Amino acid sequence: MSALQERMRSLFDLSGSVAVVTGGGRGIGRSLAAGLAGAGAEVVLCGRTPEPLAATADELAAEGARVWWKTADVSREEDVAALAAAVLERSGRVDVLVNNAGINPIYRAAEETSEMEWRSIIDINLTGTFLCCRHFGTAMLARQRGSIINISSIGGHVALRKTLPYCAAKGGLEQLTKVLAVDWAPSGVRVNSIAPGFVETELTVRVREHPKISQRLLGQTPMGRFCGTDELTGAAVFLASAASSYVTGHSLVVDGGWTAQ
Repeated sequence: MSALQERMRSLFDLSGSVAVVTGGGRGIGRSLAAGLAGAGAEVVLCGRTPEPLAATADELAAEGARVWWKTADVSREEDVAALAAAVLERSGRVDVLVNNAGINPIYRAAEETSEMEWRSIIDINLTGTFLCCRHFGTAMLARQRGSIINISSIGGHVALRKTLPYCAAKGGLEQLTKVLAVDWAPSGVRVNSIAPGFVETELTVRVREHPKISQRLLGQTPMGRFCGTDELTGAAVFLASAASSYVTGHSLVVDGGWTAQ
């Protein structure tokens, strides 16, 4: 390998770093965890149910990854505080935080959406991100370094039909990302977001399999297909690594051209 190739590879090298991925047991979170582990990071998975976390950790460990997991509900501050304490005790620090935990269980008109549905979506998607940023960000600020990656959505940039609570949460997340980026830039902590289009996960299976809705979504996507979960890993490794050392407050849209129109 030439010196030039080695220098370029080192930009994306996460060897020796510790990355926390919320919602890391399945879907987007699993792929992001695999990508960060593949770049050399020790990965800590968290989620509300142990089975998918354990399965994902076993699969990644079998491929040589340094990985462990802990259950946590990011909408509960006591869970987030315990998670942060466990990571700092076991791994010594946190270099990368990926706020991926999110839900979008309804496809419903705003006037038919209950307050309970509104609160549950806001609590996981927005409040959970805030709590994780606060607890893990405090540790990053103390070390004067760190990268936080918030998994947003095109719904944080444009309106998506019948998903008011979800879009409101993701819109708030985009502003949370910008404000923290500005507040924490002097302390060496970078905060960015990734805004995917419709990704092939359990979260989108109903709309992707609906004959009319799926065709409408694909018709709105210039690339004419849904996003694979692995197609987000490059964006995450970029934002986690030295390759993006001068990037903060940015929303990296990965949507097959949806928002370009």
